[in-house]
Amino acid sequence: MASSTVMRRVSLRNLRAHKLRLFLTVFSIVLGTSFVAGSIVFTSTISKAFNDIFDSAAPGVAVEITPDSNQSPGVPLTVVDDLTAQKQELGIDKIVANYTGSVTIAGSDGKALQTGGAPSVGTAYLPPDQSLSPDSSKILPGGRGPTNAGEVALNSSAADEAGLQVGSTTQLVVGQGSAQPREVTVVGLLDLPGSTGGYVNVQFDEATARSLFSDGQHVAQVDMSAVDGVTPEELQQRVQAALPPDTYEVRTGDQVRQDQKDQVNEFLTIFTAILLAFAAIGLIVGTFIIYNTFSMIVAQRNRELALLRAVGASRRQVSRSVLFEAFVVGVIGGLVGLAVGIGLAALLKALTTSASGLPDAPLQIGVWAVLAALFVGIVVTMISAWVPAVRASRVPPVEAMRAGMAEGSAPLVRRTVVGAVVGVISLVAIVAGAMGVGVGPAIAVGAGAAGAIAAVVLAGPALSRPVVGALGSVLGAPFGRIGRLARTNAVRNPRRTAATAFALTLGLMLVAVIGTLGTSFKGTVNEAVDSGMTAEFIVAGSNQMPIPGAVADQVEQVDGVAASVSFGIIQATADGQQVAGYGAVGGQPADVAVLDMRDGASDQLPADGMFVSERTSIDKGWQRGDVVTFTGPTGQEVPVTVSGVYADNEALQPWLVGPDVYDQLVPASAQVSAMIFVAPEPGVSAETLRTNLEDATASYLTVQVQDRTQFKSSVSSQIDQMLATLYAMLGLALLIAVLGIINTLALSVVERKREIGMLRAVGMLRAQVRRSIYLESVLIAIFGAILGVLLGTVIGVALVRTLAKWGLGTPVVPWTLIVITLVASAVVGVLAALWPAVRAARTRPLEAIVEA
Repeated sequence: MASSTVMRRVSLRNLRAHKLRLFLTVFSIVLGTSFVAGSIVFTSTISKAFNDIFDSAAPGVAVEITPDSNQSPGVPLTVVDDLTAQKQELGIDKIVANYTGSVTIAGSDGKALQTGGAPSVGTAYLPPDQSLSPDSSKILPGGRGPTNAGEVALNSSAADEAGLQVGSTTQLVVGQGSAQPREVTVVGLLDLPGSTGGYVNVQFDEATARSLFSDGQHVAQVDMSAVDGVTPEELQQRVQAALPPDTYEVRTGDQVRQDQKDQVNEFLTIFTAILLAFAAIGLIVGTFIIYNTFSMIVAQRNRELALLRAVGASRRQVSRSVLFEAFVVGVIGGLVGLAVGIGLAALLKALTTSASGLPDAPLQIGVWAVLAALFVGIVVTMISAWVPAVRASRVPPVEAMRAGMAEGSAPLVRRTVVGAVVGVISLVAIVAGAMGVGVGPAIAVGAGAAGAIAAVVLAGPALSRPVVGALGSVLGAPFGRIGRLARTNAVRNPRRTAATAFALTLGLMLVAVIGTLGTSFKGTVNEAVDSGMTAEFIVAGSNQMPIPGAVADQVEQVDGVAASVSFGIIQATADGQQVAGYGAVGGQPADVAVLDMRDGASDQLPADGMFVSERTSIDKGWQRGDVVTFTGPTGQEVPVTVSGVYADNEALQPWLVGPDVYDQLVPASAQVSAMIFVAPEPGVSAETLRTNLEDATASYLTVQVQDRTQFKSSVSSQIDQMLATLYAMLGLALLIAVLGIINTLALSVVERKREIGMLRAVGMLRAQVRRSIYLESVLIAIFGAILGVLLGTVIGVALVRTLAKWGLGTPVVPWTLIVITLVASAVVGVLAALWPAVRAARTRPLEAIVEA
């Protein structure tokens, strides 16, 4: 017991005596804990914000009625009338028919207000005496509720974004079938509880809302409140008994709010999983940094630990003293990492709430965040320190004192052989998955990727010697002896070099995987446009909105148009499953796109027929001559004969029906198009046709005219936006890797203090010392980058091939990204070495030799 106490005191004094080393060790732990804690705090905060919003949703609603099927046009108004007549018997206080639909409103600049993906909906304004909850949406002072068709009330956050105020006149388009924008005047601003950035709510008077968002016979949902003494559950049972069975869904207000929470929490679960996946990446990177740090610290203390062994300390006591130090710095690092993680979560919250419209809420620092930070800080640190501790305890005292501060180097043969075997097996799994061999190609690629990472960990030290040696011979040649010294320093401890480089390898591997997927997606789009379309222009909706059906008629009448085909959106049921496709209206698809028929006498789509792509034909089993029975939103069954099968064309996926089928499946009031393909008449220039199309569609807020290049660019920009988010998340892991290199080099400078002092004593200049550290860092960084890029590209190409059945085309290797990555790695190497190099250059020769 006494000896254990003595060893703990020695450990604590050692920590206090080497403050720089303590700081660098704690810093490495903070890198590994902050992202994990920050991810948990951030997702908990966003979850809390959404829960708070939905806690206030459906205010005053005791019971809500909605159609049992999403294909239904709504709840018949006759049902509302019947329930209204039975209010007293059922215990209903107030009953409200909710009319709602998508809208787009123009800002003060005359352009459509962009929502960033948030909903933009129109609803009916209810005066306080008619509303179920008079306080749910207040008109701000200075405004009033709309009373006629030309007036609207707008939520204040959207009004601020649009630059509108009470008295402003603007234009508005109703998303489903409105031919021309409506001119409206903003007469009131709404204070909506839980209104998030980007969300738009335009409220009309009830009569106007009914005409815009209803077919005159149905309503989207019916809300009601209960009289005093009747609970929501009792009212729910009474209303359900008064309605036809299995026709409508009757829920209490609490159930409505919980269902909305569940939908958001499903999204948040995915969102959390993505964040935690990146946190896991940061954790893995941080673990290697911690392991590297403790390996170097133990190596630096070989003499000290050997002296303890010489004066009677046992191997167990030596290893326990190292683990005790790991525990102390793990606690410190975990707590500091928690604090940094909270700051990181606050930064993420500030960025997301301002840029993406996510709701705001106070930071939620829960028990799980604290436990995660301490777990990572303590457990991961002690696990990382265990191998160096055992290694230190096994060094004989005399040998350790004779070896000085050099780290012992165990043979690499065994781990290299195991790594090579694992690498070969992993490569076979990746290739098999890419070729579609086996039950789950994606699973095979994923397992192969995990195995490849393990192989790099095992065989990395052996790989580092020849690769870094070769790089050093090339990059170090212009620097002469300084270059050779840097090369020697980089290869003499392969374990440390590989562990330091692995942090960068993992981050850049993921960058290469995502880059390959993104480039391949864009390549698929480009191929679909270049080889799948003959149309010169694409008329599409802005703000991710569909095009009103009337636009197709306008485009068809434009001078210079030889052919225009509107692809109307169809959502129906077939073979007991929800399916989605397009109705080709206004012309033949073969006039604006490449229709390579594989099974069909003609490429002319019959008005009452159907074409399916090869992929759909295989997946659904729909063959030429088969009859597919669709059930539309009104419940009407429409049998359609498959007239042909065409070669996969991403511009025409997954199936097309003629105009007669489209009219039967989609009510006129709900007919909207995804896009319109337009081909010019012979002799009509592209500039002339574009001008004519833009003039014809100028009054439509939601319509934009794009040529083929612009269309490809717009799709690519959307992909780039998604990739930018992923790259931003990966950037933090790469930052951790860079800081890890700084940490390792700084400790390496401490370890080599005597060596550097001797070099300075024999005439090495400070600039030469700095240059050697720079080159050493660059060699390590490029080694890690090469491994990461090679791994990531192979895995990315394999993943693209596994996604071919979902329409992803030929893999495209992001060569530009690869070149930029390799050059950036060299720059990162220099930047990471700045502080360690300056510290090394300041080493005083005599002090270093004496101190060592």
